[in-house]
Amino acid sequence: MVRLKKSGRYAATRPTGKAKTIGRTPSGNKTKIVTKRTPRPGSATGTLASVIEAARSYQGTPYLYGGTTRLGLDCSGLLQLSFGEAGVRIPRSSNEQAVWGIPVRTTELQPGDLVFFGGSPGSRTITHVGMVTVVDNEGVDFIHASTSLGVVENSLESDYYLSRFIRAVRPQL
Repeated sequence: MVRLKKSGRYAATRPTGKAKTIGRTPSGNKTKIVTKRTPRPGSATGTLASVIEAARSYQGTPYLYGGTTRLGLDCSGLLQLSFGEAGVRIPRSSNEQAVWGIPVRTTELQPGDLVFFGGSPGSRTITHVGMVTVVDNEGVDFIHASTSLGVVENSLESDYYLSRFIRAVRPQL
């Protein structure tokens, strides 16, 4: 399993982004609590800063398979739109996006790098993509279109994403 280390520690203990908790009140009614972490500022510059800003403007947009508008987006559609707003054309599918760039080690991630995931722990089949927004001493954050939460930023160091991580690439701009 991939483990990202920053200063010899894991950053998985910090809040990992928007989350929903479903439980029951003492009277037996269902409750849903949604929390949202404020994005940390990134260090990207130039075109990649514009792409990240565009992606963040879609936060809260619901997930829609095949979606490419503010009415609904899927993960690869989010990246295609965000890069497009910065004047960069990229492939549509996550599998095509996975070969659109130079492979990069997780210890060398930078804002703007694309990160790819499988559908289950240990899978080697790419089914999901996100873009790194922040790399600092607190860890690595990425933005993506989550099937359950829509467009959100999460920590790459969470066990959920680490167990599904497949590869990362640096876009050639």
